[in-house]
Amino acid sequence: MIDRDRIRHIFYELDVLRRGHFLYTSGRHGEVYMQCARLLQHPQYAEEVIGAIAEEFKDDKIDLVVGPATGGIIISYEFARQLGTIGIFTEREGDTMTLRRGFTIPKGARVLVVEDVITTGGSVKEVIDIVKREGGQLVGVAVLVDRTGGKVDFDTKFVAGLSEDIVSYSPQECPLCKEGKIPLEKPGSRKIQ
Repeated sequence: MIDRDRIRHIFYELDVLRRGHFLYTSGRHGEVYMQCARLLQHPQYAEEVIGAIAEEFKDDKIDLVVGPATGGIIISYEFARQLGTIGIFTEREGDTMTLRRGFTIPKGARVLVVEDVITTGGSVKEVIDIVKREGGQLVGVAVLVDRTGGKVDFDTKFVAGLSEDIVSYSPQECPLCKEGKIPLEKPGSRKIQ
């Protein structure tokens, strides 16, 4: 069983949770940002948090772990290490999520899709589409943080280290934009158009 109080404590201790005015990968705005890279720079904490989540999949006979670049690269490696299998990642070519670097998903492989943070679940759904198109069998989705508070549905087993209902706004509805006091920051790795 995941000790979410322990995960929350680690996130606060490492300043994973940030407050301000942020542009999320989804294009939406909000005042809370989870910078999971701050967790991943501490291998002992990454091992502990990911280990707690991976434990939920230990009996699912995972053959392969895959996550979207950039957030899912280190995470897919660590989940794969803890589950005793291999880890790969997808990348974007233009606007399309794809497998590169000679990575493949063998037909029938039991696949776990992983990600650091989800706001809408869009990137994870793109990876799921790749798994299915390649003939893999989706076993589940695991994330460090689910920002939807459990509202996202991947139609498979879904486990999050933390699940928080963090409000996000369209740019037109954003109260922080309307106030104009806090500049908008894009802390993530993905470019937004």
